[in-house]
This record gives sequence, C-alpha cells and structure tokens, in this order.
Amino acid sequence: MTIAVKKILRSYELLPELEKRELVYQIIRRSLKFDLPPLSEEQLVFNANVLFLELDRRESQNDSSQPW
Repeated sequence: MTIAVKKILRSYELLPELEKRELVYQIIRRSLKFDLPPLSEEQLVFNANVLFLELDRRESQNDSSQPW
C-alpha cells in the first residue's frame, strides 16, 4: 500500500459516520467506470470466506466484551 493510500485511509477513519458513507458511495460510483474483468467463482468464494471470517471475528470480540 502506498503512502498516499495510507494517508487517505487515516483521514477516512477520522470522518464522522455519515461522511464515511458519502465517501464510500463516491468511490464506488467512480469505480464503476473501470473496465474490470468479472470475478471468477473461485475469487467470489474466496472473498466471501474472508468476509465471513472477519464478521465471525468481530462477533466473537463483541460476545467476549459483554458483561454476562
């Protein structure tokens, strides 16, 4: 990751939630203009697994922080 991208991400983290959503919307809208090849089924499954593992990790963290 380049220094420029790291700076953008640090700035993004400082934004209020509403502005984060607006930024994401604008980036996605502009990204749709790229002529990208479609993802293979293997790539989609891999990315889905990564996403679900991250969601499980976050859920586990939230469960462990609950004062039961």
